[in-house]
Amino acid sequence: MSVKPSGKRVFSGIQPTGIPHLGNYLGAIQYWVDIQQDNECIYCLVDMHALTVWQEPVSLRKQTLEQTAVLLAAGIDPNKHILFNQSAVSAHARLAWIFNCVARIGWMNRMTQFKDKAGKNREANSVGLYVYPNLMAADILAYKATCVPVGEDQRQHLELTNDIAQKFNHDYKTGFFPVVEGFIPKTSARVMNLRDGSKKMSKSDPSEQGRIELLDEDDVITNKIKRAKSDSEPLPSEQEGLSHRLEALNLVSIYSVLAKQSVEQVLQDFGGKGFSPFKSALSDLLIQKIAPIREETKKMLADKQHLQTILKQGAEKASAIADPIVSEAEYIVGFLK
Repeated sequence: MSVKPSGKRVFSGIQPTGIPHLGNYLGAIQYWVDIQQDNECIYCLVDMHALTVWQEPVSLRKQTLEQTAVLLAAGIDPNKHILFNQSAVSAHARLAWIFNCVARIGWMNRMTQFKDKAGKNREANSVGLYVYPNLMAADILAYKATCVPVGEDQRQHLELTNDIAQKFNHDYKTGFFPVVEGFIPKTSARVMNLRDGSKKMSKSDPSEQGRIELLDEDDVITNKIKRAKSDSEPLPSEQEGLSHRLEALNLVSIYSVLAKQSVEQVLQDFGGKGFSPFKSALSDLLIQKIAPIREETKKMLADKQHLQTILKQGAEKASAIADPIVSEAEYIVGFLK
């Protein structure tokens, strides 16, 4: 997997469910912003993926606009790149059906994310949750994107995308779909729950105390960090001292990425000290980063029609790329054109 793309067509998507949190920002959004300079970027609010778990329709529409506003406030440029909602481009669903027929059930059964999300009651979950990796492959290959920013938990889906592309090319004796590379950011934090360092920070967690949301006010951020789980020991002076202290490691990692310092540098400054001064410094860093995004998001949400116009224009640009590609794929499999 490449470290950073350059001169490539990049595709990435984010679910418009709940307010984006710090993990979304540090794990994805800030890198979407960073790589715009050197690449052709296609960014998608994957509202079709959101339906794999039941959504209240009014909330889904509201959250799609909120997510759009956050992405724009964070620095996504819809004039130079493409930002749209997935359901507005029919090519995704059309190609996903073809991929449902290309992918094998055995491949789906190996997808660890379905096992994790479905839990013991897998029979009660939607078929969409089971086959959504095929839609994810369609999201990417509908644009013949060659690069996708991925975290550790998405590597398997990227491998599946290449398996599907390879099987399509083999079955139809073509070289139509390209190989897709994963892009792993050089510096990132796998942001964990503030109340439980063994769990990822998540929009779906019942308690808002476990996450920093990008629309949190300054005092809310301060209080969440103050209450974040830590321990009674001072911070160590070396990284090895964090190996069995999950919550401490999480807070130090967040500080490290925000301050653009290594974990070792952070511990040089705070090693031997208690958590109180460290948490105060971390709160200040978070506010410095989040407050401008929050305030710009509020301004944008005051004009929802403008947000819808941006998404509509983005969908038109996305369709102009995807429709010819998917139409050709449909012709390759034998559909009349």
